[in-house]
Amino acid sequence: MFEFDPQKHYPSETESRVVIRFQDCDPLRHLNNAKYFDYFFNAREDQVPKLYGLEIMDFIKKYKAAWVVYNHNISYVKPAMVGEWVRIMSRIIWHNHNTIVVEYYMTDDSKTQLKTLLWSTLRYVTLAEGKSTDHEGAVLEFLKATSGNTDIR
Repeated sequence: MFEFDPQKHYPSETESRVVIRFQDCDPLRHLNNAKYFDYFFNAREDQVPKLYGLEIMDFIKKYKAAWVVYNHNISYVKPAMVGEWVRIMSRIIWHNHNTIVVEYYMTDDSKTQLKTLLWSTLRYVTLAEGKSTDHEGAVLEFLKATSGNTDIR
């Protein structure tokens, strides 16, 4: 479970280095459009526990709530190619009392060429009713510590 330590610096951005797999590509050797989501979400899922000591399932079990995606905005700038090493970065760029926006972006290995940008908007909802609920406790501390946005009105 995440425990905020005021003496600790929490990076606001995660980063992973991954190779584009053959099975995820189309006949033109481009990463399939839908596969970008898998690469983004898997990278964040791998990095959050390493950077913050947080397993999202701990939050879900304790607070009986989870984030549910209700909007994606994605821009495919330059294709990722089979066998190419890429960098995937992610960060929470905004949050309020019950919503977060996570930004994901993919670059070439040297981080000089943007390939894809994704903004995902997620609502925090209760497991039992599926209704919006407010961020509280360690969830709110995590958001304050790791996002660039501190406006939680």
